Amino acid sequence: MNVIIEGKEYLFSSPVTAYDALKEAEKISREVLAANVNGKTVSLSTELKDGDTLSALTFRDEEGRKVYRHTASHILAQAVKRLYPEAKLTIGPAIENGFYYDFDSPVTFGPDELRAIEKEMKKIVSENLRIERFVLPKAEALAFVREKGEPYKELLIERIPDGEEISFYRQGEFTDLCAGPHLFSTAAVRAFKLTACTGAYWEGKSENKMLQRIYGTAFPTKEELNAHLEMVEEAKKRDHNKLGRELEYFTTSDVVGQGLPIILPKGATVIRVMQRFVEDEEARRGWIPTMTPFMAKPDLYKISGHWDHYRDGMFVIGDPESKDCLALRPMTCPFQYQAYLNKARSYRDLPLRYNETSYLFRNEDSGEMHGLIRVRQFTISEGHLMCTPEQLEDEFRSCLELANYMLKCVGLDDDVSYRFSQWDPANRDKYIGTDEQWDEAQGTMKKILDDLGLDYKIGVGEAAFYGPKLDIQIKNVHGKEDTLITIQIDQMLAKNFGMEYVDRDGQKKNPYIIHRTSIGCYQRTLALIIEKFAGALPMWLAPVQVKVLPIGLDQHPYAEEVAAKLRAAGIRTELDEREEKIGYKIREAQLQKVPYMLVLGAKEAESGTVAVRDRRQGDAGSVPFEDFLARAVKETEEKYIEKN
Repeated sequence: MNVIIEGKEYLFSSPVTAYDALKEAEKISREVLAANVNGKTVSLSTELKDGDTLSALTFRDEEGRKVYRHTASHILAQAVKRLYPEAKLTIGPAIENGFYYDFDSPVTFGPDELRAIEKEMKKIVSENLRIERFVLPKAEALAFVREKGEPYKELLIERIPDGEEISFYRQGEFTDLCAGPHLFSTAAVRAFKLTACTGAYWEGKSENKMLQRIYGTAFPTKEELNAHLEMVEEAKKRDHNKLGRELEYFTTSDVVGQGLPIILPKGATVIRVMQRFVEDEEARRGWIPTMTPFMAKPDLYKISGHWDHYRDGMFVIGDPESKDCLALRPMTCPFQYQAYLNKARSYRDLPLRYNETSYLFRNEDSGEMHGLIRVRQFTISEGHLMCTPEQLEDEFRSCLELANYMLKCVGLDDDVSYRFSQWDPANRDKYIGTDEQWDEAQGTMKKILDDLGLDYKIGVGEAAFYGPKLDIQIKNVHGKEDTLITIQIDQMLAKNFGMEYVDRDGQKKNPYIIHRTSIGCYQRTLALIIEKFAGALPMWLAPVQVKVLPIGLDQHPYAEEVAAKLRAAGIRTELDEREEKIGYKIREAQLQKVPYMLVLGAKEAESGTVAVRDRRQGDAGSVPFEDFLARAVKETEEKYIEKN
């Protein structure tokens, strides 16, 4: 039989496993964790067929890491079942930077229990248990898990269509329902750590039972594990949910409600600065503003499709069957379409670019909300662009250029990735439109992205219900990925709303629509820049840019003059006239991450100078006040971002 291994053809006299083939080709090593066979990740024990294409996967490969950490999750589950046999198994996947397993257990897993479980995991690793895969028909699989008393596994098997393969993985006395793949042996998982235990609803639905989710992480070496754990500790310090509260950017209140943060003056200042900048920049690029209602009758959302496809994510006021029912808007698009419909349009009116600083409302699940990153009411730089098919590519490019410019200005341009979010034809009920319309829309978007030379991943099933989109993705300090900015192509909703223009040939046509944000959700962006800069925001964004610190009472008149001139020049300034020691004032300003502190003593007051302290470099010496003022204004206007 022939097997192609990393581009070279090998001949084997009889069927071989992926491990044997890689070993023969001298491609196997201690680092190899799994194999890629014909584009699919498999265990090394998988038997090959004639003509298979084979390559090795290590921890450097995303799929290799998943196999490694998925095996670690099974070792965790085995340890729990040994120590707490009454615990019921649910699911245990690999995730970004680690793994977890959910248990339905009468025993609460606290710090002492986690230490015991981790100790048992180390024992299982030392036992070097071979990991073996086997399959069962559905009836036998159900009988097998019933005998073991695993009701959640029974439920999962019942959902598997008849005739589909049902696989299990066995290691020692422990067996789990699993699609795999896994490592050869438990001994291959060499360094791991259990990191937390939290509550998690079965299948993520709040109406289901609350389970206990044990999180862990795993790496090939202790050195890599320790480096990761150190990074996690640093991430905790940068977490905006902690740091943003400490620095008084925002707070929350139980009597207000979950997902409804109170933005404090510092946070409001930063959002206001970003909002003014975005609105001015968009106006410079030809966007024109609208102001639309926060709510509407269901009729509007029924035309757009939100009522049928997004109603669970909306806040509905009143009886949906009543003529007085209203719903808070989750998006602004159907409202801005009404602005387009205000009068007849021709091709000469296009492209027509509407923008709006929108307040949106989405009924996020309670388990998904986190600080400012995912909330129920938020503010977004939203826009909708109506154009002809011929204008689409240039306009899409201009939307992407605007988004990238915004990312650069706030310092997040090096931290994002791009995802081409497509529909899932296997889940047809999620979307409107025909197969032909989706093929056309996705084909158009693919051509645009490829013409732009954009490096993107594909996300099947991540499209909006009305069209494909480019999602600009970013991770928070804990590695959780969210969408920061979206640019969507919509070839469907214009027809639903009766939006038309008269083309050059005199024919009425539906415009193409681009849905876009330029800087995304302001609350989420604020959270991310707090984490990016550990609270030390760039000068142009800092809520307080300069602190004026007089040493004694005699310097107060000069300090007030300096502060007034800074404010007149647009520099956000605080004057600290408290009767405190200057060292205390400096330390407090430093802890508040203020970019510049101006220390004013008798010498400075007499000479018209300021003693500058830079939060990054410390004492920067004395300079004439006018020189510092010019420097502060220049740094603010240029939106200078210091890269690490």
